[in-house]
Amino acid sequence: MANDVYSPTTVSNPKSSCWLGAESKYLGKVRFVLKILEILLSLVAFILEETVTSCISCHPLYFFEFVSCTAFLFTTLLFTLLSTTLHEKVGISCWLKVDFGYTSVIAVLFLISSIVFVSSNGGTVPETLSVVFGFMAMVAFSIDVFFFVKTNGSPFKS
Repeated sequence: MANDVYSPTTVSNPKSSCWLGAESKYLGKVRFVLKILEILLSLVAFILEETVTSCISCHPLYFFEFVSCTAFLFTTLLFTLLSTTLHEKVGISCWLKVDFGYTSVIAVLFLISSIVFVSSNGGTVPETLSVVFGFMAMVAFSIDVFFFVKTNGSPFKS
């Protein structure tokens, strides 16, 4: 008798489409892992850059700091929005364009900032490790762009 009351009105809970139980229609398993990797590499690059005690020319250091901190914070925000249902509450309908554009721009900025920082640093261990993690983050962002295009195509084609 209880089944007669509840079965017509009860809706089954659909399984999540992404790894670790995060609901997402924008991130598959590969891109989910790539976003986590991007966050971690950006954070490590930022932390290592913060341990630099002196600099020959500080402007490249500050640019690298800006890029790594921005990448960490905004990728964490984008990841949180795209891996949960929060993206539905924001009011943006073009998440594919936002994700593609942001990831592409950060990959280019990491490339530029890492090249500039490696060309004008003192060669200390924290500076060298910062640059290494900057290049690794750039590679992760570039791979993410590649998988995005491979799975979704270009978001700007009509």
